[in-house]
Amino acid sequence: MENLNHPFKSEIETVRKIILSANDQITEQIKWNGPSFCINGDDRVTFRLNPPKNIQLVFHRGAKVRTDTKDFLFDDPTGLLKWLAKDRGVVTFQDMSEITSRNNDLKLLVDKWVKATAY
Repeated sequence: MENLNHPFKSEIETVRKIILSANDQITEQIKWNGPSFCINGDDRVTFRLNPPKNIQLVFHRGAKVRTDTKDFLFDDPTGLLKWLAKDRGVVTFQDMSEITSRNNDLKLLVDKWVKATAY
């Protein structure tokens, strides 16, 4: 993160802190040149840093596409997730005020997602 040159660097730092505070089992690593958050060593939430037009988080079930999506159900009580597939979604923030106002929703969503996708 020290070397990250991104127009939303301060927003990315804020989102990182929110995610890391959502569940004490979450760990962090670098994936796709950005922060990625794991549960039990498996990636679950990853920043999409390019193109740098907003702040996006990909909620997924690991690096490999899963074939067991038929029975996967996830209820997003926050309305933040926009589904890309049955078991993969994106959360998009436009600016710091949106991040700040949805802080608790993001914490809730991250915690619920890592619990639902921990194997």
